[in-house]
Amino acid sequence: MNHPFRRTCREVAALVLAREDRTLNPAERLAVRIHFLVCKACPIFAQEVQTMRHALGSWRHYSEQDEDHPLS
Repeated sequence: MNHPFRRTCREVAALVLAREDRTLNPAERLAVRIHFLVCKACPIFAQEVQTMRHALGSWRHYSEQDEDHPLS
């Protein structure tokens, strides 16, 4: 019998990426949290995704500033 909150690393990675675009439903959020308790790699992956999101946000901010003030 498959437990509804037992997810593989591949499934959790997909949910981590999906939550960048949408709000996970309560069952998905719980499944991710439970998985994070037993897996060492997936929380690291989630942190890396968050780091990339912040870095891209910073890059967009600097990119928009460059368009406002060209160096020519």
